[in-house]
Amino acid sequence: MQLKVTKPATCLGCGCVCDDIQLRSTGDRIVAADRACALGRSWFFNHTAEKRYPDALIDGKPAALDEALPLVAKLLSEAHYPLVYGLGTVTCEAQRAAVELAEALGAALDTHTSRTHGPNKIAAQLMGKVTCTLGEVRNRADFVLYWGCNPVETHPRHLTRYSYTPRGKLVPNGRKDRKLVVVDVRPTATSRVADRFLQIPPGRDFEVLTALRAFVGGRSIDETALGFSREPWRALAQEMCRARWGAMFFGAGLNATRGKHMNVAALLALTRELNSITKFAAMPMRDHGNEAGSDNVLSWTTSYPFAADFSRGYPRYNPGEYTGVDLLGRRDVDAALIVGSDPAATMPRAAIEHLARIPTVVLDPRVTTTSRLARVHITTSAAGITSGGTAYRMDKVPLPVKAVLKSPYPDDEAILRRLLAEVKSDGGILAATDDGRTRQSRIGEPG
Repeated sequence: MQLKVTKPATCLGCGCVCDDIQLRSTGDRIVAADRACALGRSWFFNHTAEKRYPDALIDGKPAALDEALPLVAKLLSEAHYPLVYGLGTVTCEAQRAAVELAEALGAALDTHTSRTHGPNKIAAQLMGKVTCTLGEVRNRADFVLYWGCNPVETHPRHLTRYSYTPRGKLVPNGRKDRKLVVVDVRPTATSRVADRFLQIPPGRDFEVLTALRAFVGGRSIDETALGFSREPWRALAQEMCRARWGAMFFGAGLNATRGKHMNVAALLALTRELNSITKFAAMPMRDHGNEAGSDNVLSWTTSYPFAADFSRGYPRYNPGEYTGVDLLGRRDVDAALIVGSDPAATMPRAAIEHLARIPTVVLDPRVTTTSRLARVHITTSAAGITSGGTAYRMDKVPLPVKAVLKSPYPDDEAILRRLLAEVKSDGGILAATDDGRTRQSRIGEPG
C-alpha cells in the first residue's frame, strides 16, 4: 500500500507539542514518525483509524450514536447540578464547545489540570508571573534551571529542542554557552546531564526558595534557623544574578508537595526579584498535549482557568469548591460528562464511587476505566491523529493540529455541538431565545 507523507505534523504526546514531525501512514495507521521522541512515537503508533469500538455504549452494550445522543442530552438536562470535566486531550475548538454546553446546563466546569497544575494558576493569581516563549529560551537563555521535574524522561525533546543543546541567536555555541542546573529531592536522568545538581530536603521547597530570595536581595540568613547548609544556595543565587538571561522550569516536584501553590508563589516571587538585576522567566512543565489550551480557553471564555460554576447563569470561581474531585467527593453533582479524561483511573475512591453512582457520560477515543462504570460512552476521534484543530504548547503558543488519518468516528467538537443543540431545544439553563438571555431555574433561584 502506498505511504502517505504528512509534514509538518504536530505531536500531542506531551506539553512540548512538537510541530516539526514528519509522518508516514497507510490507510488506517501511522507507520513512521521522523523526529518524534519515544513518547511521540508511542502517541502516534498507538492511535489508528481502525474501528475498534462501537460508536457508543449504553449500559455497556453497543448502541448507535443517534440513539445515545438524545439519552445523553436527557440525562444532563434533567440533572440538578451536572459536572463537565476533563478537556486536556482535545482541541481548543472542542474545549470551547464544552464551555458553551456547561453554560447551557448550568453545570460546574473543571479540567483535569486542577489536580496537577492548578496550584500554578493560583500562585500566578497571587503573585503575577514573568514568562516567555520557548523560542526565547532557545535563542537567549544562558542559564536554565529545572526544579522538581525530569524532562529527559517526561519531555524528551525539551532539552534538545528548546533549553540546553540547540544553538540560538545569543547562544551560538549551544550547550557550551549555557549553564544547566537541576534541583530535586533525588538524582534523576536530567540531573545526570546537568552542570550542577542540588539535592533539596523533601518538603523544604518553600524554605529554600525563600532563602534564595534573601540571597538575591543581599540579605543574610541564620543557618541554624534554616535547617540546612546555606552555602550551595548562596552560590546558586550568585550564579543566577550573573546570568544574562535565565529560564526556570518547574513541575510536580514543586507544586504537588507540601506547600503546593505557596511553593510556586515563592518561585514566581524569586523570578520577579531577579528581574531587578537581570532577565529571568518561569514556566511550568505541562503534561498532556493540550492541557495548556484548556487553561487558555476557559480563561478567555469564563475569566477563570478551571473550577468554574455556571449554576447561577454566570461563571463563578472557587478552587476546592467547584473543582471536579471535590464536587464528586462531596457528592454535590448528580450527573457528569467526562471529555478526554479518565478520572476513574486517577481520582480518590470516594470520587470514583460517586461517578459510578450517578449518570456518567464519557467522550473518548477509547473505552477507558471511567467508560466501564459510565452509563453512556461515545467513541470520538483522536485529536492530532484523526481530527484537527488547535492546540497550545506549554508556553501558550497556539499551533495547528492536523488530522493524519480518516476516522470512522466524529470528533469531540461535533458531539458537543450536537449535545448543545439537543439541550437548548429541550430548554436548558439558557433557553434558545432570540436574545440568548432567558434562563430557566434548576436550583430554586428566580429565572
